[in-house]
Amino acid sequence: MDQYQKKISLELSVWQKQMLQRPTFFNWLSKEVQTKVNTWIPEKVHHAITTTIKQMIRGVLFGAAYTTAKPFGVQTLQAREAAVQQRIEFYRNTAAVEGGITGAGGILLGLADFPILIGLKLKLLFEIASIYGFNVDDYKERVYLLHIFELAFSSHVHRKGVYLKMADWDSKRKELPEDIHQFDWRSFQQEYRDYIDLAKMAQMVPVIGAPVGAVVNYRLIEKLGLTAMNSYRMRLLNNR
Repeated sequence: MDQYQKKISLELSVWQKQMLQRPTFFNWLSKEVQTKVNTWIPEKVHHAITTTIKQMIRGVLFGAAYTTAKPFGVQTLQAREAAVQQRIEFYRNTAAVEGGITGAGGILLGLADFPILIGLKLKLLFEIASIYGFNVDDYKERVYLLHIFELAFSSHVHRKGVYLKMADWDSKRKELPEDIHQFDWRSFQQEYRDYIDLAKMAQMVPVIGAPVGAVVNYRLIEKLGLTAMNSYRMRLLNNR
């Protein structure tokens, strides 16, 4: 290993330990608050968000029309990660602007933010995978993208199970069903909704919606980017 690989290997080890940590009292309390808030939101709003998340992600990840760059050629890992950081910065700033605009528009534009933000997140994941050298034309690589998404936006309890699948991906990918409809979409969308609902509902409140939307979107993209980097580091460094 060169010095850069040693550096990120240490960062990866810290991140892996975080993925396996038990939920703290604050994590438990946040989940309880989220559950309570969910009871205040009209069922038709829940249903609309759930349907949007499921159809949007399935359509983008497994639709024939979605395209992205081909995997990078031979480059050092440090060069690849510099390119990844640039893409994260671009999408982070784009999402912040989009969140501010939709947050200023109240409930209707706030609802429109969900599919827009999901699209930005998925496009970022496709680009990161390609920069690291993975071919997202492969169906199983797209499932790995779904797991990165889950890992970034799930409760501590659910997150640990997802991480353990990804840590043993060479074996787990062989067990994947050929039919993507067998993927556990219900758990996927519920975890995602529960993770972001509280902040996103605040985005729909007049006056504070714009700054909340900008900050929340910025941080969500930042977290997704960091999760993706460590997820691919885990595979690349383990294979060296």
